[in-house]
Amino acid sequence: MFNKFVFKNLKLKKLSTSLVVVASLLVAQAPFANYAEAAGAEKTEKKKRKTQLVGPRVGKKVQKAFEAYSADDIKGALVILLDIEASKAYDKAYVARMVAVMYATLGDNEQKTIDYLKKAIEPDLLNEVDQSESLKLLGDMQMQTKDYKGALKTYYAWMDFSGKEDGQTYIKIANAYYSLKQLDKVIEPADKAIAAFGDKHNQNPYILKITSYYERKMYKDAVKVLETVIQIFPENKQWWTQLPMFYLLVEDYDKAVQTLDLAYKLGHLEKESQIKTLASLYSQSEAPFKAAKLLEKHIASGLVKRDDKNIATLANAWHSAQHIDKAASYYGELAKMTNNAKHYRKQGMLLKQDEQFAKAIVALNKSLELGVSNQGRIHMSIAESYFYLEKYKKAYSAIQKAMKDPGTRRSAKGWKSFIVDTAKRKNVTI
Repeated sequence: MFNKFVFKNLKLKKLSTSLVVVASLLVAQAPFANYAEAAGAEKTEKKKRKTQLVGPRVGKKVQKAFEAYSADDIKGALVILLDIEASKAYDKAYVARMVAVMYATLGDNEQKTIDYLKKAIEPDLLNEVDQSESLKLLGDMQMQTKDYKGALKTYYAWMDFSGKEDGQTYIKIANAYYSLKQLDKVIEPADKAIAAFGDKHNQNPYILKITSYYERKMYKDAVKVLETVIQIFPENKQWWTQLPMFYLLVEDYDKAVQTLDLAYKLGHLEKESQIKTLASLYSQSEAPFKAAKLLEKHIASGLVKRDDKNIATLANAWHSAQHIDKAASYYGELAKMTNNAKHYRKQGMLLKQDEQFAKAIVALNKSLELGVSNQGRIHMSIAESYFYLEKYKKAYSAIQKAMKDPGTRRSAKGWKSFIVDTAKRKNVTI
C-alpha cells in the first residue's frame, strides 16, 4: 500500500546533472589555472594536506583534453586522456579522476567510471576538493549500480575526509540501508538528514522513516512521523490520504474519519477509492446520512462509477439513514441494473414501509416472477398492500397463496380473517 503510493517518489535520480557539476569543478581546477591562489586556499582550508600540481608534460595533454571538453567533444577529450602515460603517482591519480568524470558525463559505462574513480582516490594524493568530490561521485555511482554496501562505505569515507555532513548524503545513506533491507538502520541517517536540512524541509527522509516503520509493522511509530509530516507539508495531498489509512491500521477510527473528512473539505480527495473510503468511514461512525450524500453527489458527478456495487452501497446508506423513499428508489435502480429478485424484493418492502402500496405490489410481483426466496412472506406483503389500498378481493387471493407456505401459514391465517371481516364490514364481496 504505502510503498506504491509514496516511496516511488524517493528513487535516486540519474546523475547526469551532478556529473556536469563535478566536471565543471574540474575545469575550475585545471592545472593551468592560478596555482598560487589555489595552493594558498588549500593550505588555509587544510594545512596538513600537501597541494600538488601535474607535471608540464602531462599538463599539456590535459590542456588539450580540456579544450575538447569545452567544445563538447567528450569522447575526443577521453581519447586524449586515455593516451596519457603518467609516471608520477599524483599525475596518475589526477588523470584517472578526469577520465572517470568523462565516462560519467557520457553515462554509458558506469563500471569504468567507478574503476577510474577508485584509481584516483586510493593513493589519497589528490588536492582536497578533488579528493572530496571524487569520493562523493564514487558513492553516487555505487548507488546507481546498486552496490549499496560500497556506497555506504564511500559516503562515510567522504564525511570522514571532508569533515562535512549534508542532508542529501544522509538520505542516500538511509536509502542504501533500505535497499539492503536493513530497515532498522534507516532511521538514524534519516533523522540526521532532517536535522541537517533544518528549516529547509525535505520530504524524503520522512518518507524513508515511514517506510521503515511500515515494513516492520511499527504502525504507531509511522503514525507519529506522519502527524509531523502533515504539519510541515500541509499542501501535499498524499499525506492527507495516507494518515487516515495509518489510523485505520492502529484502529483509531475516530481520527481516521476526522482526518479524511478534513482532507475532503480541503479538496484533497480526487479519486473514486478515496471518496468510497470516506463514505465507508462515515457509515462506520454512525453517520449514514453523510455517507449517502457524499456517494450520491459523486456518483452524479461521475467520479464514482454508477455500477451495481456503488448503487447498492448508496441504497444501503439511505436505508440506514432512514430515508426510506430514497433507499427504495436506488434499490429499484439496482434491480433494473441486475434483474435480481432480491433487489426487487428489497425495493418492494421499502415501498410498502413508505406506504407506496401500488408501487410496492409491482416490485414484489417482479421479485416473485424472478424466483425470489421466501415467497410466502412476499405474498403476505402483497396481501397487506392490497388491503391498505382497499382491494380486498386481491388481498384475499394473495393471502391464500401465503397460507400455502409453512413459514407464513400461521400469520397468513390471522390476516385472512382480518381481510374477510373488513370486507364484510364494508360490504365488499371477495
